[in-house]
Amino acid sequence: MTISSASELAELAEAREELRAVARDLLGKTRPPAAPAWSVLASSGWLGLEVPAALDGADATFAEVAVIAEELGRAVACVPYLGAAILGTGTLRELEPVQDTDDLLRQAAAGLALPVAVLSDGTPTTSPATADGVPFWLAKTPGGGVRLHGQAAFVPDAAKASSLLVLARSNDDGAPVIVVTDPRAPGVSIASQPVVDETRQLAQVTVEGAEIAPAAICRFAEDPRAAVRRLQDRAAVAVACDSLGVAEAMLDATVSYAKVREQFGRPIGSFQAVKHACADMLVKVTVSRQLITTAVTALAAAAPSSASSASASSAATTVAAMAKSYASDAAVEVAGKAMQLHGGIGYTWESGIHRYLKRASLNRALFGSPESHRRRLSTRYR
Repeated sequence: MTISSASELAELAEAREELRAVARDLLGKTRPPAAPAWSVLASSGWLGLEVPAALDGADATFAEVAVIAEELGRAVACVPYLGAAILGTGTLRELEPVQDTDDLLRQAAAGLALPVAVLSDGTPTTSPATADGVPFWLAKTPGGGVRLHGQAAFVPDAAKASSLLVLARSNDDGAPVIVVTDPRAPGVSIASQPVVDETRQLAQVTVEGAEIAPAAICRFAEDPRAAVRRLQDRAAVAVACDSLGVAEAMLDATVSYAKVREQFGRPIGSFQAVKHACADMLVKVTVSRQLITTAVTALAAAAPSSASSASASSAATTVAAMAKSYASDAAVEVAGKAMQLHGGIGYTWESGIHRYLKRASLNRALFGSPESHRRRLSTRYR
């Protein structure tokens, strides 16, 4: 999508705000741990935002997907949007277009398929097998066949997948490829991994010698290592958007509570300590939004369909690391402060604040901790 004038930019911003309003209204009708129906998300067009119009999608960009990701965090929604619609669709869009992947994109946009990307969890590793962020590998058998091996932990929504998009190293040249695998195939196992956040479903995907048909091995359309980096950046920024939604929800809830909760005959929002705490929360939310806006814009420019994708990829990695490291840390601090400022009610199960704090805590660790992203940023100065 190319913007050629200020008026088009203004129209696009207005359309995104309308998308945000619709998403907030729809998601606000369902309270966790209940989840909005997947068919409702499909009929709203959210599952096919980045799918080309020729494949029955909206032909939008990652910027529109980021709006939905933020609103899902604000509502702590229990849907497999991260693993399927954000990472699954994003992975399929990086591949060389063939009939099978086009069909899968069309089905995913309609809510008829749930392709889940199996990537690295973003944790730095010293293992030679996974040092480049590719957790699986293909190997030839004596009979001339190809088998898949490897393991990835904390894969979002793998347990609900209709197909797995496994990032693997090719047996031919060692380049990263995507292997489309049936989660029920022999040699493939998916083990649920309980985490502190009950609104998310993570799993460990293990493949021990699953036989792979040649047609299931898909090549990236552009430089494969750059494509893998884009997918990792996409995952980090999507989680950062979710964290921003969590932080904003907690800020709004705290300010509203401080206006009506009285102590010593006056609203607690009139106390200087509470004012300062809310101001600090607002600063963190504001900085998070600025960093995430920059990162989302950079990722949209680095998309494979973009003419400037090659030159934009490096910049996108830097701003993605900034956004993820700051926003995920900030969300934990804001949710924790919200619990404190709500007083005793904030620690009760009925308040629901614990869900936001738990989600923020998981987001901080998912697809790279703040420490790992800051370590990556520090290499610019060596």
